[in-house]
Amino acid sequence: MSSVVTFGEVMLRLATQRRERFTQARDYEVTYGGGECNVAVSLAHFGIPSTFVSSVPANDIGQACINYVRQFGVDVSKIIRTGDRLGIYYLESGASMRASKVIYDRTGSSISKVKPNTFDWEEIFSGKDWFHFTGITPAISESAAATCEEAIEVASALGLTVSVDMNYRKNLWSPEKAQSTMKPLMKFVDVAIGNEEDAEKCLGISAEGVDVTSDEIDPDAYTTVIKRLVDEYGFKKVGITLRESISADDNNWSALYFDGKKIHTGKKYPVRIVDRVGGGDSFSAGVIFGNLKSNWTSQDILDFAVACSALSHTFHGDFNLVDEKEVMSIVGGDTSGRVQR
Repeated sequence: MSSVVTFGEVMLRLATQRRERFTQARDYEVTYGGGECNVAVSLAHFGIPSTFVSSVPANDIGQACINYVRQFGVDVSKIIRTGDRLGIYYLESGASMRASKVIYDRTGSSISKVKPNTFDWEEIFSGKDWFHFTGITPAISESAAATCEEAIEVASALGLTVSVDMNYRKNLWSPEKAQSTMKPLMKFVDVAIGNEEDAEKCLGISAEGVDVTSDEIDPDAYTTVIKRLVDEYGFKKVGITLRESISADDNNWSALYFDGKKIHTGKKYPVRIVDRVGGGDSFSAGVIFGNLKSNWTSQDILDFAVACSALSHTFHGDFNLVDEKEVMSIVGGDTSGRVQR
């Protein structure tokens, strides 16, 4: 069976309750998550052996994090115990026209201090088929970026398929810094994934006349973006998620997928949001899973990825806790939400 490795930061997530503001909150929900970890959890739910590589501190919080991730079937044996602290992010869930907010407290986290030659990548990648990272990991620190680059180069040299979710985060770096770091890494990438603005901020390629705050996005505007990404960086496949933000409660969700020959358009799902964090990660997991299914068409891959990422918005927390059967039910058209008994 095909297997996947992901590498990045896992964080302690502290979310306000009842959609309270940070200034109101007196209690927080404790969970854990992070881009690459979220992908590993999704894939494990789809039956794909998934290894998550990271660094957490050798204290009870680090152990609690490992325990939390392990329960979802992810191989955590390659997580090392270094540094003094686990990164934290605080989430304030918005409502109606009030936007959600995220505050990061990750300076000096364990993963930010990892250095090249810390991990035995050849051993980690032995017998594996796919390596996934995001643009968040290189943004954490210079040493994390160098370690991520090391992993990418080894994975590519060993013949693994390499995918990236560009995942631009303005709280971590500027577009100029993102591009100077990310562009050189793209020569090793086979599958590139991003949202409406990632290609612009990370790689300098933008869609003309697109307002990401609009409640309506024209998929045709991204045809040129995909073509330029392929021409300039040689990606074999590209996925672009399309989020139409009607309010903090309601979004429309779809995506485009280029399979090397043709651009495919996904179904648009109206989504009543429970928690939107991790939506892009679940799309990445769907794309990876679909590509590991030897008998799936490109449209099958896209339909699955869009459906499972739409479903991810219905869970509290970063993780998308659905299996293949549930996703296929949505793909088949059952979006009624009727009680199953």
